Amino acid sequence: VIVVIPKKCGDSGGSRITGAAVPSGSPDGDWARLPQELLLHIFQYLPLLDRAYASQVCRKWNQAFHMPELWRCFEFELNQPASSYLKATHPDLIKQIIKRHSNHLQYVSFKVDSSTESAEAACDILSQLVNCSLKTLGLISTARPSFMEVPKSHFISALTVVFVNSKSLSSLKIDDTPVDDPSLKVLVANNSDTLKLLKMSSCPHVSPAGILCVADQCHGLRELALNYHLLSDELLLALSSEKHVHLEHLRIDVVSENPGQHFHTIKKSSWDAMVRHSPKFNLVMYFFLYEDEFGPFFNEEIPVTHLYFGRSVSKEVLGRVGLHCPRLVELVVCANGLRPLDEELIRIAKHCTQLSAIGLGECEVSCSAFVEFVKMCGRRLSQLSIMEEVLIPDHKYSLDEIHWEVSKHLGRVWFPDMMPTW
Repeated sequence: VIVVIPKKCGDSGGSRITGAAVPSGSPDGDWARLPQELLLHIFQYLPLLDRAYASQVCRKWNQAFHMPELWRCFEFELNQPASSYLKATHPDLIKQIIKRHSNHLQYVSFKVDSSTESAEAACDILSQLVNCSLKTLGLISTARPSFMEVPKSHFISALTVVFVNSKSLSSLKIDDTPVDDPSLKVLVANNSDTLKLLKMSSCPHVSPAGILCVADQCHGLRELALNYHLLSDELLLALSSEKHVHLEHLRIDVVSENPGQHFHTIKKSSWDAMVRHSPKFNLVMYFFLYEDEFGPFFNEEIPVTHLYFGRSVSKEVLGRVGLHCPRLVELVVCANGLRPLDEELIRIAKHCTQLSAIGLGECEVSCSAFVEFVKMCGRRLSQLSIMEEVLIPDHKYSLDEIHWEVSKHLGRVWFPDMMPTW
């Protein structure tokens, strides 16, 4: 193991470092003679700033700093110093990357703050990546609105540059952006054979027809994340066609923007087709609805595996979950109200035989019902995150006693949580 302590050399050649560890096989301490392969291996373990310092040691190390292998993966961090505490990629480094390494970039992400200026800077960089062929691209907003505030034409133009020049794009994360149907057609026209992952939740300019075009043409798609308004029976059937590979992960965000919003229903036959075609796929659903908006959901069997309720959900809905979600693996309920969920938990334990993780926040469950739930699930409960306030003492168990009883059925020591861990 060689510990590199970068220092700028004092001699003209800059090939010696006084006081540094001498690498094996180099008794005279001539660091410039390190093999290029070894330099590359060391530089790959160094943070970018340390690599920049090391590049000043000597000419050979400066050449190593610019080796293409070190620039295949890069994250641009774009923040406004006056409004963000996050670090930012230096503008001079960005210029150097575009000038010398744009054709080396393959795995690129942009992390921007909530300012429009940062999002526009990201679009400006994308527009200049005309000589690169990306394999992955991620646009990450640490806070809204960011990309949604950029003029749509500017964003689409920048994204189109990447879609046209990248002929082997396999992973694309463009949540909370103004991407639209025509730009998705450009994506498909140039990357249909390679696209495997697409995450595009909260993209209001995309229609069900737009995402259906992607599913129809990108037969290698294995992971997909989108909002519920883009989900349709036609989409599920397209993903279930014989020419399509087995889907591995489907995430659906069910979000209500206004109280009383109407949601369409997906046919059970469409879900059944998905399960027949991809029997091991994970269906992850995040619900952020008001209680009176759950009417279209959980009335028939649905193959959901991971279920998260971000707002208050009624006893009735949780009862339907227990009856119609036989593939459920993980359940998180952030809030329910003040009516005990005893019967609902027992029903879930009885019918959801694959359940291995559960989290309960602002809910109420009697200690006896909770113990019975854990007893029915047994040691397959690998994660049990229950707030202490959820458990209501009764005639059988107090709060001091319940952790012993639960620990016995789990086969490990367990205590209620003091704060949510999900």
